Amino acid sequence: GLHPLLHGLLLAAADKINNTVKMKSAAVLAAVLGSAAAFAPASQSSIRSTSVATNAVWDDMIGGVDFRGNEFKYDPLNLADSYPLFLPWFREAELRHGRTAMLAVVGFIATDFIRLPGDMYSFEAIPKTIDAHDTLLKTGPMYQLLFWIGLIDLCVTAPAIVATYDGEREAGDFAFGTKYAPKDDAGMKKKKVAELLNGRLAMIAVGGIATQSIITGHGFPYV
Repeated sequence: GLHPLLHGLLLAAADKINNTVKMKSAAVLAAVLGSAAAFAPASQSSIRSTSVATNAVWDDMIGGVDFRGNEFKYDPLNLADSYPLFLPWFREAELRHGRTAMLAVVGFIATDFIRLPGDMYSFEAIPKTIDAHDTLLKTGPMYQLLFWIGLIDLCVTAPAIVATYDGEREAGDFAFGTKYAPKDDAGMKKKKVAELLNGRLAMIAVGGIATQSIITGHGFPYV
């Protein structure tokens, strides 16, 4: 049979999906019954209510600022209002992608100067960092990385997401490095905002690094 932990995770996920489907079905039924009103132009009050809903999300969640600290409530697709049930997952995904991107930027630059020991990772075998992915798919550990990262996601991330929806943890909180975290709320909020802003910048930066590497054929500084 299934491992008890995996079985419990699947049951929890199924329950979440079932509840979401019920809510979506109710929404669809309401939309069908009110289909005549769907073709009416949007009123100012509905636009204001959407704006209020989006603002309410930013009031509850940090990160609605730019790098200068000015207000910047960016949600052009209005996802916060359209899918409020997924807000914890959206924030979890943003933090995870931001953290991964920050590591990726450092790794992209560092491997232009230093490499792991072994001929497989040498500059002769992989002259440019951008070539590492395809080369290591053929001769290296890329499939092992996929397996182990997938296993970690199954054993760590999945229960963490369930705990987030149950209100037992904040999105992105793995209790890592708490020894060095600020003790006061203001300091902690500042660190959280800094992590979000640096992660957003890194996600853009790693895309730019990869693009420039391919276009120019050069390593750092990619010109």
